[in-house]
Amino acid sequence: MGTLGKAREAPRKPSHGSRAAPKARLEAKSASSPFPSHPSLAQITQFRMMVSLGHLAKGASLDDLIDSCIQSFDADGNLCRSNQLLQVMLTMHRIIISSAELLQKVMTLYKEALAKNSPGLCLKICYFVRYWITEFWIMFKMDASLTNTMEEFQELVKANGEEIHCRLIDTTQINARDWSRKLTQRIKSNTSKKRKVSLLFDHLEPEELSEHLTYLEFKSFRRISFSDYQNYLVNSCVKENPTMERSIALCNGISQWVQLMVLSRPTPQLRAEVFIKFIHVAQKLHQLQNFNTLMAVIGGLCHSSISRLKETSSHVPHEINKILGEMTELLSSCRNYDNYRRAYGECTHFKIPILGVHLKDLISLYEAMPDYLEDGKVNVHKLLALYNHINELVQLQEVAPPLEANKDLVHLLTLSLDLYYTEDEIYELSYAREPRNHRAPSVFKNYDHDQDGYISQEEFEKIAASFPFSFCVMDKDREGLISRDEITAYFMRASSIYSKLGLGFPHNFQETTYLKPTFCDNCAGFLWGVIKQGYRCKGNKYPESR
Repeated sequence: MGTLGKAREAPRKPSHGSRAAPKARLEAKSASSPFPSHPSLAQITQFRMMVSLGHLAKGASLDDLIDSCIQSFDADGNLCRSNQLLQVMLTMHRIIISSAELLQKVMTLYKEALAKNSPGLCLKICYFVRYWITEFWIMFKMDASLTNTMEEFQELVKANGEEIHCRLIDTTQINARDWSRKLTQRIKSNTSKKRKVSLLFDHLEPEELSEHLTYLEFKSFRRISFSDYQNYLVNSCVKENPTMERSIALCNGISQWVQLMVLSRPTPQLRAEVFIKFIHVAQKLHQLQNFNTLMAVIGGLCHSSISRLKETSSHVPHEINKILGEMTELLSSCRNYDNYRRAYGECTHFKIPILGVHLKDLISLYEAMPDYLEDGKVNVHKLLALYNHINELVQLQEVAPPLEANKDLVHLLTLSLDLYYTEDEIYELSYAREPRNHRAPSVFKNYDHDQDGYISQEEFEKIAASFPFSFCVMDKDREGLISRDEITAYFMRASSIYSKLGLGFPHNFQETTYLKPTFCDNCAGFLWGVIKQGYRCKGNKYPESR
């Protein structure tokens, strides 16, 4: 198995008090910008916001940004200026300072206002905190440090006897919020589940399948909040981010389901029929503008466990292979997913993006621009750019899908995707359907001198001496001879066990750029990135290697 996912190192970010990164670093990153040449909606929106922010857009100290946010409210708690800076600061501040530290600074301003006997400023500070609680309440649910700091702030306000201030910063209403839409439980493997191949597949037309897959995808996609994207940027991974983990697990699960549905059929003709049906599902997904599930389905059909099935592919018509080629080209990472970006940009109304591509864009932008400018001011331009790209994704959650899903079918489909096969088991099933026999012929060429399809036990022991132990019982019929099928089964078993133990059949890995949807042969995860997304065994020439 020659493909390995390439772990991306976490970007080295300057500390909160650090100055700007060297100009050369910024210029080098900018030269390989991840974004297309034509301006996106996010870039247009960013330009408009830069204009509306005036001098702050060129950079400002953190204290000036906080003060400007507080001064956005009048004496009655109404916004007296645009809420754009408020939105950007409260969603993107963790790039430069933690939420608890930001609230701590606000607390300090409140204490100073009390000392100066400035009740108007105290009230505005409380209005600002109320806005934070109201608009971004999920932060106070998820961030324990922020919750603890808020309790300190509430004690401070209560100690000074300002009843109206206490009401403004009250967080008890958060507990009454229905936040099930935004939160989800981490998916855990349950290998004890009874593994059944889906019967649902046979009873649904491609259009029905694509619609219900799209419903599941959209349900998962809309759970991802602004905070999730921010956490992803800060942590540089999806670890400890259940909503993103679930979305990625769904994508990988669909790809695995596609493979298993093809491999579940006993004959090449039947496997080809399933393959063709999934191509029609992919066409419908393309029409629905569901690019993320399209990537999962095409990735499953292009997976080496399927692409190695030569007998199956011989039953697939040329026009179907042509459609697969077109889909693969659409999703290719060539020129930074240029074909996908162009198609995605032309789509209007409902659409589901390839999440991994846009997460990569966020990370590229995050790494390319420094947090602080040369004069020590916060790089507001960076905050705006990140905000607008995230906001563009979040806004897609508000566009209802153009379909109606049957809840019973959704439930059945969810169960069908809940298979929990390992990558090794999928490969074993692939080899069982169409065994590879490149080793057996060479064995019989060297040892089966009379070409009768059998070798002796003595000859077999010479072969087995290359391995530290026996992999299976040979000569089952005890005739003293070992057949071609028995020796083939022996090598298949040897390959499987050696792979699990990390022994034998050594690999020589080198960084590789993949131009079509590719999944890791080790962890089954999708390989994201622009170039050099993973590693490939240089010497392994078997068709199942990637």
